[in-house]
Amino acid sequence: MRAWALGTNLALVGISAHAPAMNLNVFREYDIRGVADRDFSDRFVRDLGRALGTFHSRRGKKKLAIGRDCRVSSDRLHEAMVSGLLSTGAKLVDVGVVPTPMLYFAVHSQDLDGGVEITGSHNPPEDNGFKMMKGKGSLFGDDIHELLDLMQTQNFVERPGGSIDELDLADTYVGFMKGNIKLGSHKPRVAIDAGNGAAGPIAVKVFEALGIDTKALLCEMDGTFPVHHPDPTEPESLELLRETVLREGLDAGIAFDGDGDRIGVIDKRGEILWGDRLLTLFSRALLKDHPGAAVIGEVKCSQVLYDDIAKNGGRPILWKTGHSLIKTKMKEEKAMLAGEMSGHLFFADRFYGFDDAVYAAARLVELLSLDSAPLHERLSDLPVTSVTPEIRVPCADELKFDLVARVRAHFQATHDVITVDGARIQFGDGAWGLVRASNTQPVLVLRFEAQDRATLDSIRAEVEGVVEDAKNA
Repeated sequence: MRAWALGTNLALVGISAHAPAMNLNVFREYDIRGVADRDFSDRFVRDLGRALGTFHSRRGKKKLAIGRDCRVSSDRLHEAMVSGLLSTGAKLVDVGVVPTPMLYFAVHSQDLDGGVEITGSHNPPEDNGFKMMKGKGSLFGDDIHELLDLMQTQNFVERPGGSIDELDLADTYVGFMKGNIKLGSHKPRVAIDAGNGAAGPIAVKVFEALGIDTKALLCEMDGTFPVHHPDPTEPESLELLRETVLREGLDAGIAFDGDGDRIGVIDKRGEILWGDRLLTLFSRALLKDHPGAAVIGEVKCSQVLYDDIAKNGGRPILWKTGHSLIKTKMKEEKAMLAGEMSGHLFFADRFYGFDDAVYAAARLVELLSLDSAPLHERLSDLPVTSVTPEIRVPCADELKFDLVARVRAHFQATHDVITVDGARIQFGDGAWGLVRASNTQPVLVLRFEAQDRATLDSIRAEVEGVVEDAKNA
């Protein structure tokens, strides 16, 4: 994998004298992301739009969707992006202020050539960024590097005939959901918490159309996220949802991140079901109908997940973290389901194979409706292990990949290490520890699992000690 956050690793030859100064750290493996008012001037975004339009134009493509989330900076970035794209002759379909999965849905349902969503995802309110599509898949990796090269050389296509049409897909999307989800006789009661992000309004419409008894929390869009951070991997962001589930005696609580491509779930006991547990739940249902199907998890997922997929007749695949990387791997392996600890869930079964938290929530409600068994009972037969949540350790973008390489080299001398993404160090008897560099934030991501708490604490202390030594080296 290219070390995208390391500006020194990016080719700087042939830079035009007319190219603006750029923070190269915003060019990441599977999107472009930074602090809006610091990193994304109007000139930068116009040039990015010109680069993106040029990228597609040179491939004979010009029909592109554009959408944006509800952040305060998104309107400004949208205006500049549109200006750049139109200068290359792009034919734009503007889907408005929508969660990222609705941008994906637009490209698939309208048979477009690609698209771009302006979004900071789950990052703080001052951040923003760009998630892009190439055809029906993600634009990532070397393609992002090509956009950077175009911006540095100012080698843009300029063509007349650019146009923009607005398209409201809400009714189409809700209609698709209503036709796709088949509810059983049990009527679950749930709460949804959108964190004032972009998924709130459409999630409410979908659940109303499905006839689900729903308590809506923070489903009005507010790009300042005044109540809590819209990140379902942070337990504190789920506290309001948890309190509501327990107070109201609900079957589940469902949270969305800022741009609606990640889901968090609270069971009726008030416990968090992390992404790998949700993937276990969905994989069991899938494998009943599709024996032998491939199911992809990522390096942060519990070993229990992979063992359970195999036990139930599936083909487990451990892969890299990152929505673009997983969607690409799904196509390669013809996998019907995939997921991440962070709550990205990808259904190719009855769906398009991209990560849509509202669709995942509807599939969860569908499972709940088939019988009255609570979520925790459906997974009660899983082996009990001691496991941490994702642990995020601040680390500068320009240092994090090198630091992970040092940790990996240290442990490879004495342990088996899975190196598909960072270092997943095997300690025996199912125990492991992970150190990887985030591709979306200036942090290292750690996670640990073992058969008992004492072993967990021991391997965590060992790995964190090596990380600290590497930081001080």
